[in-house]
Amino acid sequence: MAVFVALGAFLMTLAGGWTAQRVTDRRHLVLGLAGGLMLGVVGLDLLPEALQAAGDEVFGVPAALLLFVAGFLLAHLVERLLAARRAAHGGDEHGGRSPEVGLTAAAAMVGHSAMDGVAIGAAFQVGGGMGAAVALAVIAHDFADGFNTYTLTSLYGNARRRAVAMLVADAFAPVVGAASTLLFTIPEEALGAYLGLFGGVLLYLAAAEILPEAHHEHPARSTLLCTVAGAAFIWLVVGIAE
Repeated sequence: MAVFVALGAFLMTLAGGWTAQRVTDRRHLVLGLAGGLMLGVVGLDLLPEALQAAGDEVFGVPAALLLFVAGFLLAHLVERLLAARRAAHGGDEHGGRSPEVGLTAAAAMVGHSAMDGVAIGAAFQVGGGMGAAVALAVIAHDFADGFNTYTLTSLYGNARRRAVAMLVADAFAPVVGAASTLLFTIPEEALGAYLGLFGGVLLYLAAAEILPEAHHEHPARSTLLCTVAGAAFIWLVVGIAE
């Protein structure tokens, strides 16, 4: 049942990526929406779950929050190192952005989608009602995952075929994750640590890259409205799941 339900996440992820491809003539709106979706996922979904799962404190600070900050700094460090390496080789063909950063970010999204599949499988192990509730949340926000995966990959100068390949990998990831729960389960504390770290990476990409790019050439009110709408959509998804 968990694997069958994960197929819904597969289709929703592809739908999100397809939408991102079809609205290229409104790129600033796409980026504004992607930034809002990512902000909503981090603040309203990932961090609360991370704090609940990884509840231990280190010097008075929850471990999940420390890992959240570490993820933010790690994303910044990786991007700076890749930019420095590109500059040393005289490369600046993508407006100061490294295609490797886009691929790394998309790979993180694929990993997150696999964890979504694991969450579906674990929830069905608890009971049918729990499994249905988690599946609803995952399927709804996998549209945002597919949208963001394609947007992140292409934003950093990767070819369309690479963006599509990462989108397909992101679509299959929940199915693989759900199937894996037939063999093992992930400890709750490890899951919380992962969510905290990934949340920091995602926030960096949204705040330092996607939103500034969205408002760079088109500082329009509509772009801001798309960002707000993206965050509100995740709020709606989280509320329905609860």
